[in-house]
Amino acid sequence: MAQLTNERKAKPVSTTLPDVDMQGRIMPQAIDFEEAVLGAMILDNNATVIVIDQLREEMFYKESHQKIFKAIFQVFSKHDPVDLLSVTKQLRQNGTLEQVGGAYYISSLTNRVVSSANIEYHARILLEKFIQRKLIEISTETIRNAYDNSLDVLDMLDHAEQRLFDIAEQNFHQSHQQMSDLIQEVLEDLQQMKLSGEKLRGLASGFSDLDRLTNGWQKGTLNIIAARPGMGKTAFVLSMARNITVDAGKPLAIFSLEMSASDLVMRLISAESGFKQNKLKSGDLNERDWATLINSTTELGKAKLIIDDTAGLSIFELRAKCRRFKQQYDIQAVIIDYLQLMTAGSDMKGNREQEISTISRSLKALSKELDIPVIALSQLNRGVETRAGAGVSKRPQLSDLRESGAIEQDADIVMFIYRPEYYHLETFDDDNTPSAGLAELIVAKHRNGATKSIRLRFIADYAKFCDITTDQINVPEGPIPTPRIPEEMDDGVHNVLIESRINQSGGGVEDDYPY
Repeated sequence: MAQLTNERKAKPVSTTLPDVDMQGRIMPQAIDFEEAVLGAMILDNNATVIVIDQLREEMFYKESHQKIFKAIFQVFSKHDPVDLLSVTKQLRQNGTLEQVGGAYYISSLTNRVVSSANIEYHARILLEKFIQRKLIEISTETIRNAYDNSLDVLDMLDHAEQRLFDIAEQNFHQSHQQMSDLIQEVLEDLQQMKLSGEKLRGLASGFSDLDRLTNGWQKGTLNIIAARPGMGKTAFVLSMARNITVDAGKPLAIFSLEMSASDLVMRLISAESGFKQNKLKSGDLNERDWATLINSTTELGKAKLIIDDTAGLSIFELRAKCRRFKQQYDIQAVIIDYLQLMTAGSDMKGNREQEISTISRSLKALSKELDIPVIALSQLNRGVETRAGAGVSKRPQLSDLRESGAIEQDADIVMFIYRPEYYHLETFDDDNTPSAGLAELIVAKHRNGATKSIRLRFIADYAKFCDITTDQINVPEGPIPTPRIPEEMDDGVHNVLIESRINQSGGGVEDDYPY
């Protein structure tokens, strides 16, 4: 995607708006509420404590009120009592006392306030007016840029989306909660689990040992699944997505930045039907094979699985899409394949490590905002491959995470996939168990539980993971079954939903298909 020209970036849009807009209308403002808030803060220290972290200097429309709030904030930051004398003194030190109307005007602010009881409501009005002005500012800039034929349209869209994202990020934070409310919320959650008969507090992955260790994927958590190419990261999350959407019937969204949606669906069909991918891709199916294929994928076709294969997805686009999917389909989790292929947006400055840190923090914030688990795949650096020598293990460790230590810091769970068979090792190095057809999930970090290694069966022919006790895939035998075509779902999610813009770029990078 083209970037805004350097000349354009060198001319930032002024944050000071005129009193009227292009149509001659007065800008959104609430001067009387500004006076009430400032007067209450000067009159009552408790009122200052309540709203000081909710307001910022630029939220006040009147310039003199901005200077008064700045003085109040400075006094508060020095842990001095906020009152008429201290604020007046601070304004005098700032050299702005006469600019705001002198000590008489400061005194008049307190005279207009009868009580500070409604200061939270008044502060909320100021926030709303400020957001309205910011929206007008962004819209005005967008309109002006839209008439400039020298600018790239998609970059303009990304720039406008990022500025809107910044407004929401800076001004809508979850408020604090009382202990009594939190306890009530937890008790209601536990009671609901008891009544529903569910054994896990989180979203079940479908892998028994993993679910016992994690108690399911927990809401509001960032979970990292990392491995070297060829270990089967994509195969693992696809197997898990199938378990969640088909067996548990939960809606799920997958963002595939590397593989196309059709390739992912081909893998799912192969694992579900028992036909190898090369057989499916060649079209070498007789009448019996075709009937078997249709019947074995009926349940898969009903899955509430949303696949978005937008290439070069930015964190801002991801957040917007996830909000929409949450509203439309009530998705219960998000899977991202994979983290290093995301971007932090065109305006992000700094090296790649800083960009990955921004993406990691944003994914964590997204999980808390939507109250769902976010599961992101990540690459490991080549340190795993370079480890050699007698007794030296190629088992991945936290220091192998690629490009940023922030991933380890932000994640609630960090899990590695390790298959000794990939390195032509016949046994696991810790207990000499034969490694053929097995994979190890190494839970290296678990913020709310124990760290442990779990072994799963890996069926390479179908790129599928399953519990060790699960039988392998067998193609059904017997008479030719009658094909049953999946019907459309009532909630508007038809079979596997695909939002594809993969053709906008050259496709993905390295494919971690395990053979």
